[in-house]
Amino acid sequence: MNEAIKQRTKWFTQARFGLFLHWGLYAIPAQGEWFMTNQRMAVEEYEPYFHQFNPVDYNPQEWAKMAKEAGMEYAVLTAKHHDGFCLFDSALTDYKSTNTKAGRDLVREFLEAFRAQGLKVGLYYSLLDWHHPDYPKYADAHHPMRGRPEYKEENVNFDRYLEYMHGQVKELVTNYGKLDILWFDFAYDNMAGETWKATELMTMVRRYQPHVVVDNRLEGSGEKNGSIITDTPSVYSGDFASPEQIIPPHGMRDLAGNPIPWELCATMNNHWGYCSWDKEYKTSRTIIRKLVECVSKGGNMILNVGPDAKGNFPEESQQILKEIGHWMGKNKESIYGCGLSQFEKPEWGRYTQRGSTVYAHVYETPLGALPLYGIKPEEIESITYAATGSQVNRGEAWNTALYSQVPFVTFGENPVYSYPLPDETDTVLKIQLKQR
Repeated sequence: MNEAIKQRTKWFTQARFGLFLHWGLYAIPAQGEWFMTNQRMAVEEYEPYFHQFNPVDYNPQEWAKMAKEAGMEYAVLTAKHHDGFCLFDSALTDYKSTNTKAGRDLVREFLEAFRAQGLKVGLYYSLLDWHHPDYPKYADAHHPMRGRPEYKEENVNFDRYLEYMHGQVKELVTNYGKLDILWFDFAYDNMAGETWKATELMTMVRRYQPHVVVDNRLEGSGEKNGSIITDTPSVYSGDFASPEQIIPPHGMRDLAGNPIPWELCATMNNHWGYCSWDKEYKTSRTIIRKLVECVSKGGNMILNVGPDAKGNFPEESQQILKEIGHWMGKNKESIYGCGLSQFEKPEWGRYTQRGSTVYAHVYETPLGALPLYGIKPEEIESITYAATGSQVNRGEAWNTALYSQVPFVTFGENPVYSYPLPDETDTVLKIQLKQR
């Protein structure tokens, strides 16, 4: 791995768990963040939402508190999404939150509130802009006006758009203090790399924020990784890969097979932006196990919440965060600073590891004693429950005699019999290995 990337991502690979926030005008129609293009809406048709936007309940201190209590270590907010609306007080456009009924710089308030909770902070910035007159329309794959004959012969000045886009990024990296993450979105078709004048953009970003961790989507996306996986990453390769709604089978690695930093971005339901009718929420149990899977493969998870038009987290999201927080409060040591284990995945769950400490994440009630596959009995110094610190009873018995090279534990008194897991979501065993 590139040494500069390794240093920048040191805190990132310790944190492991973050909050994504997709929020903007699209919360008003409440059908997801791609509403404008899905409905093929012209700028004029979308304009009423700008005049309606008034998040009277927006309280970023409450957001930050919920993230902190859920065990999240960082948060990223959409400063501008594809519709071009800005949640910050940009001097380069009137299409911003300070010109709505809200009359507030929502980004600044977000950053201040989350920093106050001790969380790392980041901003998402869309490279696309369906509001700007100089963004390509007719032949673009995603623009709301794609394929409309009245735009076929339109001449746009894309350099003027790039000047605007670069200018806004400069505002974000110079006017809002230290940023820990900058999340660009996204490269597609020929709209990648130097189409965005990416070298110039990243050189500017690094001038003002040399330590900021940047995703790989100036040249990659959920569909491709870009040069971050090569031994000669570009200036704008980013610092981590960003698989979307999928966990890679073996984590993310470069072409030589070496692990690289990566982060799963995932939704709680099936939309990033608020969608009033989408009730397909994942359970906290599923999310916790997927977080563990990411960590066990050397990656992070950034979990999304789409606040509603008034600025509230959906009740379902709040409940899920509370349940995750309950588990994290007892088992966070198996997540923070942990990563790939030297031992292969057991069939009953997963291993995460930090140094000589291995965490066994047990998902299935064993039939009798639980075998700790891959670990030799003589390597173990102690086994305790991560949640309570109490000793886990060894499970060697007459029926394990044929498997003397495998250590066993039991969740009850008699290792021959089966007992329910202390935590059906994920019972975490802390296995301390002997120092060599």
